[in-house]
Amino acid sequence: MANSQAPTNASADHSTGQFEMVRRTPSRSLAGVVTDLVGFRELVPAYVRQSEAASLTVPLVISFGEPFAIGLSRAPGDNDRYASFASGLHAGPVVIDSFGRSCCVQVNFTPLGARRFFGIPMHELADRMVTLDEVLGPDGNALRERLGQETGWHRRLDLVESYIVERLAITASPAAEIAWAMAKITSSGGRIRIAAIASEIGCSRKHLAARFADQVGIGPKAVARIVRFDRTARLARNADEIDWADLAVECGYADQAHLVREFRELSGTTPTALLQKLN
Repeated sequence: MANSQAPTNASADHSTGQFEMVRRTPSRSLAGVVTDLVGFRELVPAYVRQSEAASLTVPLVISFGEPFAIGLSRAPGDNDRYASFASGLHAGPVVIDSFGRSCCVQVNFTPLGARRFFGIPMHELADRMVTLDEVLGPDGNALRERLGQETGWHRRLDLVESYIVERLAITASPAAEIAWAMAKITSSGGRIRIAAIASEIGCSRKHLAARFADQVGIGPKAVARIVRFDRTARLARNADEIDWADLAVECGYADQAHLVREFRELSGTTPTALLQKLN
């Protein structure tokens, strides 16, 4: 393993007649950088469409099978096929078509973890998919070939985790003030005023937005919207009964109509429909 001092990684294997999946929580050495690693393979040739709401996850997908078709805030077209790629933050739903022959490893980075790992301004990944060779060069293609030679998911995830740890050893940590700002936005549930963060850091809102574009990919206001949306959806999912008007006030929306608009923009559907999907 990448860190012999860390406890055994928590993992979950799941298999149905349609797919197999292995999901792993990374070792402590990747805390704050990677949230989880996933191995996924479809077992039945069938067309499936899914839609994912906006999140603060930056995925790296290394594929050994058929490409996905992916559209940002829209249905994908014939020219939207992606196999191995990275994708930055997008303040809207992501529509994904698969065709029954996908097989891949996916690493889910935090925004600041992705900035450190890829070593490029995150606005270069925001709102788009970027191929593996563009973000990692020959090293990325070599990693893909090495993973393709393995047949076991756990061995593949071991290799990916080791690769990430080795790469992080030679890359710079994220800017301390942006890490602090991200933590403030998250802990406030997206309710903190961006002007207050800029004032605390000692910069203008314009400068703060520029720093977020480099380190995170999108502005602090967009980050706050996603954090607020995620908290609202989580509270609604765990509630026995939901009063959307009260929940809107609790989570910092102007009113219920504002909440509904945000849910439509960030998930592509209504709060009630999203809740049914999550449950």
